[in-house]
Amino acid sequence: MPHSSHMRASEVASMVSLGKRTAVQFAAAALEAQSRSASLHATLAISPEATMRIAADVDARVARGERLPLAGVPVLIKDNIATGPDLRAVGDGLGFGGTTTCGSKFLETYHSPFSATAVERLIAAGAVPIAKTNMDEFGMGSSGENSAFGVTRNPWDASRVPGGSSSGSAAGVAAGIAPLALGSDTGGSIRQPASFCGLVGVKPTYGRVSRWGLVAYASSLDQIGPIATCVTDAATCLEVLCGIDPHDATSAAKPAPALVAGLELPLAGLRVGIPRQARSEANHGAVTGALNTAADALRSLGVEIVDVELPHTDVGIAAYYIVAAAEASSNLARFDGIRFGRRAVVASTDSLETLYSRSRAEGFGTEVKRRIMLGTHVLSSGYYDAYYASAQKVRRLILGDYESAWARCDAILMPTAPGPAFAIGEKTSDPLAMYMEDVYTVGINLAGLPAVSVPAGFASLGDSRLPVGVQLVGRAFDEATMLHLARGIERSLDLDLVPPAIT
Repeated sequence: MPHSSHMRASEVASMVSLGKRTAVQFAAAALEAQSRSASLHATLAISPEATMRIAADVDARVARGERLPLAGVPVLIKDNIATGPDLRAVGDGLGFGGTTTCGSKFLETYHSPFSATAVERLIAAGAVPIAKTNMDEFGMGSSGENSAFGVTRNPWDASRVPGGSSSGSAAGVAAGIAPLALGSDTGGSIRQPASFCGLVGVKPTYGRVSRWGLVAYASSLDQIGPIATCVTDAATCLEVLCGIDPHDATSAAKPAPALVAGLELPLAGLRVGIPRQARSEANHGAVTGALNTAADALRSLGVEIVDVELPHTDVGIAAYYIVAAAEASSNLARFDGIRFGRRAVVASTDSLETLYSRSRAEGFGTEVKRRIMLGTHVLSSGYYDAYYASAQKVRRLILGDYESAWARCDAILMPTAPGPAFAIGEKTSDPLAMYMEDVYTVGINLAGLPAVSVPAGFASLGDSRLPVGVQLVGRAFDEATMLHLARGIERSLDLDLVPPAIT
């Protein structure tokens, strides 16, 4: 039986729905693949008994005639998305359990009492969780090197990063553990690892997918989305995830969109803009090549390519790392060693302040501490207006850039990252160089817009052949058009996207 991810999620669901294979069989194969891929360190907690119980429940539901869009599809879940216990005893769903660590020692033993809405919707649609995935601590990183539980490796070249912060989700899908994964995207954390690992990654419009159960990093930026092996699977998963959630006050009061039905329709008549700023000389040559290849593919399908301007692209990094750090400082204040999570051992005579500081010093990693300190500084008296208020003004200017561009085009095409996957350890001593990896992604989060990264070529670096992605940005709540265009690129290029080490 082939790896589940060597079949697309749609193929798995079709076979299970038709009775040709069972969800239990696919779940067993995925657990075996997870074990074989252990050297990549893509996964953290696994709950084999829960996995097989959920798979058996899917088979029973299919036998009863239920139509499940993700019937039996193995799925990986980023470890900042809560998975709660089995609550069938009180008639409230089927849980996956396990820990929700956020890649941090602070939550090393934390068990959530409930599941995220996104997880509940996946299980209701017939998906079968296989494992929680490794990640940069609390989503703070662009490489997968900031986890308290070890570095995640790229299946295309184990000496290179898979991207971050949804490192394990991307590496796990690329490695063949599952054809589908959940990630979260605060400044590119779904799209950049998708680009580095030769996958499709979707960051939905802010408010399109419920954040209930997503451990907050920067609440005005965070979004849950799918990582998949193809556009159709990503669109299918996103249809399942979308929809208003009364638990989430930021959830948009919009019905779930029909995303799959229009993917194969003609593209003629659509206009796609390419920002002048996206053709930076700082881009790796393979990135420029992939951008040109994707543009040519769209032209061949009848799409008009036009020039647009996003003049505030370069200041997006500064604005993002002020806004995100400020919100992180506020959100992570709850981790104090008292309410939940890691608690330092202190003497009975020590002060409460000592308990707080020691617990946080022991529990948080270097990058998290750096961003908390930065965020606390920009929110402090005397600096708020100079930094945080100014960054919010820049945020509005970035949104204005996109609003002006929509007068000329239906979507925008640009690189996902300035280069392909870099070597493990290459940028860890230079935080600013690491932050610049997000130059093309952070502005989209600041503007709250949807975007999808789709593979568009390869870079040859030494003995490695590494995938390179481009991203399409859509108008707010117009995921359908950007996915339609992404499917056109995918269909036209028809790239071989199986890592050479995976057979």
